[in-house]
Amino acid sequence: MTFVKKIKDEIMEDKNNLFKSFLPNSKYSFNFQSIKKFNNFRTVVVIGMGGSILGTKAIYSFLKHKIKKKFVFIDNLDQDFLSKIKQECKLAKTLFLIVSKSGNTNETIINSSYFKFFFKKSNIIIISENKNNILYKFAKSKGFDFIKHNPFIGGRYSVFSEAGMLPAYLMGLNPKNFKKNLPKFLNSKKILSNSIKQLLKIKIKKFKVVILFNYVPELNDFLFWLQQLLAESLGKKKKGFIPVVSNAPKDHHSLLQLYLDGPKDKIFYVFSSKSKKNLKLNCDVFGKEMSYLNKKSYQDVKVSQKNAFIEILKKNRTPFREVVIKKFDENTLGKLFLLFIFETIALGKMMKINPFDQPAVEKVKVLTKKFLISKKSSKKNF
Repeated sequence: MTFVKKIKDEIMEDKNNLFKSFLPNSKYSFNFQSIKKFNNFRTVVVIGMGGSILGTKAIYSFLKHKIKKKFVFIDNLDQDFLSKIKQECKLAKTLFLIVSKSGNTNETIINSSYFKFFFKKSNIIIISENKNNILYKFAKSKGFDFIKHNPFIGGRYSVFSEAGMLPAYLMGLNPKNFKKNLPKFLNSKKILSNSIKQLLKIKIKKFKVVILFNYVPELNDFLFWLQQLLAESLGKKKKGFIPVVSNAPKDHHSLLQLYLDGPKDKIFYVFSSKSKKNLKLNCDVFGKEMSYLNKKSYQDVKVSQKNAFIEILKKNRTPFREVVIKKFDENTLGKLFLLFIFETIALGKMMKINPFDQPAVEKVKVLTKKFLISKKSSKKNF
């Protein structure tokens, strides 16, 4: 347990004080009273990239059964999708939430510019660092509502800060419910000890691939958040592994052959749930051969498939862990976010790499701008 405590203490004493944002009484750079004026919007378009939007998407997908508003997420350069939004949403009655930690993210600015004719002082919120960047200057020049993004929290770690909790509030959720049990959770010796055991497997075995094998549709966007967290935090100095989001049972019929009979370079994180959805099956129309399915539910089928998959992993001595979702509420999702943030930072420290930067990504951004400027210059020359 000494090793576990050492890792935990190193993280908690991090100079950035990241974990302060996980506390129930953590302060935000805005007050909820000033945001209440936006609660009447029934449609919200969220524009961002990577960590600035993936956490919010995870919240919306996991808790959609509790949310009465429509949220649309734009996190790619897709002209057809933008056109579809324009056709299907009443944009004059839509709230626009633009999120970029740096305030200079090209894709976010490009996608935002598509909706510029619908921007009014009453229907836009911009979240970015409070410094001399494109979005900050834009917000101030137009008199739009501006929310300061904490500079010490990177995008992929920002779900408990303004970037994630403000959208959660707009969804009608209580941000405190995501955090109320996090201090107790973080101080659980059993949970932290189990986490470190899992991480040591990865470090010692040096797996090349982590398969995030998912039987829970509501968890899909969370796993894309986790994929970025793992890849961008740990893929450095020729180290790291490839996190792959795989959806079941669909991928039973496409990737399972490779997973079970291909290279032994993988560890599996199997996500399942104790869902209460119990739509019953009746397959009589296909004859007596399928009668064993009658009175079973969709959930029964998925649980059986999951159990069969895990049984084969055990027989093959393939390393895996199972994460079982018992409740679909803010408290559960908050614990999931915290668990994997803690594990990612801990693994980074074990691997002796910085889990907070992303130097290779920055190189691509710089080179992209260079190409765009040179292309513009060449057009002028002709």
